[in-house]
Amino acid sequence: MVEVSLVPLIAGILVLIASIISLKLGISVAIVEILLGVIVGNFGLQPEAWMTYLAGFGGIILTFLAGAEVDIKLMREHFKESILLGGMSFLVPFLIIFLFVYLVIGWTLNASLLAGVALATASLAVVYSVLVESNLSKTQLGKMMMAVTFVTDSLSALALSILFLTPDLLTLIFVVVSIIIMFIAVKFSHKIFDNPKYKNKMVEPEIKYIFLLLLTLIYFGGLGHSQAVLPAFILGLLMSRHFAETSETKTVRNRLRTVAYAIITPFFFLVGGMNISLPLVLTAFEIFVTLFLLKIFSKFIGVYFLSKKYLKKNHMYFTLLMSTGLTMGTIASFFGLQTGIINQTQFSVIIGVVIASAIIPTFFAQKWFKPITEEDIIENQNGY
Repeated sequence: MVEVSLVPLIAGILVLIASIISLKLGISVAIVEILLGVIVGNFGLQPEAWMTYLAGFGGIILTFLAGAEVDIKLMREHFKESILLGGMSFLVPFLIIFLFVYLVIGWTLNASLLAGVALATASLAVVYSVLVESNLSKTQLGKMMMAVTFVTDSLSALALSILFLTPDLLTLIFVVVSIIIMFIAVKFSHKIFDNPKYKNKMVEPEIKYIFLLLLTLIYFGGLGHSQAVLPAFILGLLMSRHFAETSETKTVRNRLRTVAYAIITPFFFLVGGMNISLPLVLTAFEIFVTLFLLKIFSKFIGVYFLSKKYLKKNHMYFTLLMSTGLTMGTIASFFGLQTGIINQTQFSVIIGVVIASAIIPTFFAQKWFKPITEEDIIENQNGY
């Protein structure tokens, strides 16, 4: 007899409930999906293998879309600001958290370094998702925020690689394949996007083409003991012109968003919430609270005062969203657990702080600091 799983049905119900709650309460659907994931995960519902893979794919799609939204011209014009804000957004939390965990809590050197990397990240996926829902992704503020978040996540990935990963032949293959895919995207994507036979067709060849490129990056990233996050973002940057050139009402980007947000990216947030073990977090609750507060405080130190220098308004909104963590924080946490750098309790504490940082700062940013007037948006569009 064929075994029938109840998990997909429950997941489908949760995805719909999250959307309804989000619309009724006016908060980001990502927050609701993470919270529902925490609840059902601690009532015994565990993600199946296909959900975990789909969640990883969802994170990569969000990263790709974020890259496609970044204004390359803006990034060049504000290169110094992006590097400085993104650099301090990573460096200050990394040093503060590492030193506290190592000197005060007494974790091992490697466990402390891993905690510093995992909690110094920002979440490009969360930031992008929130900006899209808030209609801010096309503003100067939104584009600047995605550029800064990319720098922070890039530094997180580099730190994880330098401190812990041992490159081998498979890693080199992943790098070569990534370069080849980017070359293909630049030289040959127009054959798909500019072909009148393919435009606005029900079979969606453009979206399937994008999915193939991303799935290839994911496969070779896993093969090379690495991650496809950074190549996916760069790929989005390189392909951004194709999204801008299509019809405003029927862009490939909007159709890709529809496909992604309907079924794929919700699993990224649901599965993220399911990874938290509340009983284990409660056994080290003081450490959990301390690390969460330390992450927010260190992000404030690293980002807020610089953002006041470069932004006319919305410094707190910018700082709170830069305090979020999910994608790279989760990757670093799982890497630490799988390699024995951290134990199960340390993992639950770190991943708990990562998930909490994706929920609480986002909630405050959306509820009390979101740019809601046309003047707020226009003022950021006119300069920093």
